[in-house]
Amino acid sequence: MNKYIFESQRLGLRRIEECDAQDLSEIFTNEEVSYFEPYDVFTKAAALKEARSLIGDERFFAVIRKSDEKLIGKIYFEDKHFFGTWEIGYSFNRSCWSKGYATEAVRAVMEYAFTKMNVRRIYAEADVRNVRSIKVLEKSGMRREGVYVKSAYFQKDENGEPVWSDFAAYALLAQEWTSKEHN
Repeated sequence: MNKYIFESQRLGLRRIEECDAQDLSEIFTNEEVSYFEPYDVFTKAAALKEARSLIGDERFFAVIRKSDEKLIGKIYFEDKHFFGTWEIGYSFNRSCWSKGYATEAVRAVMEYAFTKMNVRRIYAEADVRNVRSIKVLEKSGMRREGVYVKSAYFQKDENGEPVWSDFAAYALLAQEWTSKEHN
């Protein structure tokens, strides 16, 4: 039996398990990784606690590099209960950036979702300053639908005032996925 729910050439995606806590803590404690996330950098102890809280949460998947079975990222994938629309998000270990892993993982989820789950639409949002994430979305085949101006904040300035961020909205329909070459 295959241990992966989603799979690509180099990666396997499965539910998060207890053995993943240490690898996930490397992601949660990295300042560069968490810069655009809706949380602050975790301490080591808090990161391990957060990692364990994801066990059994069906919205999250461990991204495993097959060559060494190391968890290198996590994918968030949730049914938004809105006309067949699902949301996707991701974060990866800093040491794995710029190697195509995030795009490969997102595409593996999309392939499975569109061809096996009958998902109609997948969307994602990225801070417009997060150029790396926007590249992942575009390389995954998603199209930009618009920008939400000053729609959220995750940080405050030195006076305690919100630092508002603009978010780019990306999406792809199942019919677009099947009409394009994605392999």
